[in-house]
Amino acid sequence: MKLDKIETFVFGNPPPRHGGRYFIFVRLTTACGITGAGEIYNATFGPDLCCAMAEEMFARQFEGCDPHHIEKLWRKSYGAGYTLRPDVTVMGVLSGLEMACWDIIGKAAGKPVYQLMGGQVHDRLRSYTYLYPPEGDVYPDPDMPNVYNDPDIAAEVALQRVEQGFTAVKFDPAGPYTIYDGHQPRLEDLERSELFVKRIREAVGTRADLLFGTHGQFTVSGAKRMARRLEPYEPLWFEEPTTPENPADMAEVARFTSVPISTGERLCTKHEFARVLEAGAASILQMDLGRVGGLLEAKKIASMAETRQAQIAPHLYCGPVVAAANIQISTCSPNFLILESIGRFEGPYMSCLKSSITWEEGYVIPSSEPGLGVELDDEAIAASPYTGSALHLDLVQEPVVQ
Repeated sequence: MKLDKIETFVFGNPPPRHGGRYFIFVRLTTACGITGAGEIYNATFGPDLCCAMAEEMFARQFEGCDPHHIEKLWRKSYGAGYTLRPDVTVMGVLSGLEMACWDIIGKAAGKPVYQLMGGQVHDRLRSYTYLYPPEGDVYPDPDMPNVYNDPDIAAEVALQRVEQGFTAVKFDPAGPYTIYDGHQPRLEDLERSELFVKRIREAVGTRADLLFGTHGQFTVSGAKRMARRLEPYEPLWFEEPTTPENPADMAEVARFTSVPISTGERLCTKHEFARVLEAGAASILQMDLGRVGGLLEAKKIASMAETRQAQIAPHLYCGPVVAAANIQISTCSPNFLILESIGRFEGPYMSCLKSSITWEEGYVIPSSEPGLGVELDDEAIAASPYTGSALHLDLVQEPVVQ
């Protein structure tokens, strides 16, 4: 079996755009006609450039090769140009291509990928959702009351999600995150954050876990101040409290608070996650399968985490092909904790696929279809091009004024 062709696709995520502005997909085809889908989670460069990178990496490292040779293909791509270090752009591109190879391998074997990576451990996967606006754009007017800045609205939406069947919800009321972080939380950020967890806990009681999200906004001392406010409400985690470059800083926060620390959406490869585990910086690892280096790399990270009594909670703020890969790795990992979902995997978010993801009463049911269990819908993707110039995600460009 030999890899013969690559196709790339940029899908403009329709309103309400949960999961990001656009998704970057690849499809690899073997000389014998088996296809595999993958997704690149790369927010550093525009999507068309990322597609060009994928095409070049395929031509240099993958074309003509057997897709079963994951380790060899991975090392060739990781070491190209004398790099051999975690590079978020390289790893995003490699993740998409590696993912597509596993889809091909599974289809050739007639098995879902999780059966080829240790076998099925979990029959169903507990999932959580971010608290998105109940209606309209995911980017509402920040000067108007909305689910991101009003604790009462957030509590109302959280209760709605629990009534749908979710047993965990995530929210991020801790203020802006900028290119100049970390910073000290402002008093208004501390007050708003505590009020969010208080109101949501009052609304849902013990029916749901609360996942407190941040994006590396704070200094070590600032994160400690925030953690002290959260502790009385027993959140399941405090996510990425400090910037991800230095696990030793995050470890200081972890030692300070009883709230479990989670991190990993901006990390890639086993090497960066190894430093997190060695430092004791987090007990919940949130690798993103479209960025971390692919499925086999994620499996290695999950196995490393087992040795430190750490759990995995795969991150998702991109498209449904990464969601499918997250499901595969979660299904075969004994230390799986919880899976991020985009709502109930329905509506416009899923319109780029011919297939579906089964969500039932708070749980994702792993597909028994071969490979990743998803197929791209070329017509739907072509009908929804991305015409903007903004990147997938943005940071505030000015420092936070205390």
